[in-house]
Amino acid sequence: MANTLLIADGNEASRQLFKDALSEDGHHVIDVSDGTAALELIRSRHVDVLITDDTLPGIDGIELLERAHKLRPRLRAIIVTSHGTPDAVIGALDNQACDFLSKPVDLVELRDAVRAAVKRTESCEVEIISAKPDWIEIRVPCDLTVVDPIQNLLTGIEGDLPRETREEIGAAFREMLNNAIEHGGKGDPSRQVTVKYIRLRRAVLYSIVDPGEGFDMEKIEHAAVSNPSDDPLRHMSVREEKGIRPGGFGIMLTEQAIDELIFNERHNELIFIKYVADTHAGE
Repeated sequence: MANTLLIADGNEASRQLFKDALSEDGHHVIDVSDGTAALELIRSRHVDVLITDDTLPGIDGIELLERAHKLRPRLRAIIVTSHGTPDAVIGALDNQACDFLSKPVDLVELRDAVRAAVKRTESCEVEIISAKPDWIEIRVPCDLTVVDPIQNLLTGIEGDLPRETREEIGAAFREMLNNAIEHGGKGDPSRQVTVKYIRLRRAVLYSIVDPGEGFDMEKIEHAAVSNPSDDPLRHMSVREEKGIRPGGFGIMLTEQAIDELIFNERHNELIFIKYVADTHAGE
């Protein structure tokens, strides 16, 4: 049975582009040009996934999602934005959006986001502890499918940073969150990882705390950071023997991408820091 997707976007070209791509994937796609029409449609018929621009005419995308969830609590949603403002990111978090995509939207990313959303049985819950633009703190389930959406959401709040810097931070965050979920949380969705994003004048700081018992840095044979100098790929055979996904370069790549990386004594909490230009200079 085809899933019903609703695209709400004031830009006709974007709506048609999304509709064509998602229809090819076998979804039943409806599109509207404003928030009021989208809300009326959600009120009158079943919709599996809402894909909405955050700056819709009439009712904006964030308000649309808030009001739609009162009508359909299990509605899943994807927020699309041209701006990536802190308000949009926080609004997406507050209203349990499944993903947050920036325009111009890569159609592969859109399809992947929709595919992940339709697999969920309800809206995408993230426990919010703090939702200030300079201090976002959340708890997420130990489920690898949350990594892309959470990375997209937090990257969206860094719109004032150079693209290269955002990509470096995003790559480091992805690797460390993957490790926390997979190794610390054992991929058990009933357990949670706590993520903090803190924005300082001259730095971006992330903290990730997993529910595991930690590890000994000298004994993690499945990680590239532990490879002997005469066998730089040994960890790959270890991972294959243990049935672990390909990879293992997380700590090594993170150390190259950011400026500081520290762990607590148990190694179940880390902080990494990327220094940036003072965006408030001259104010």
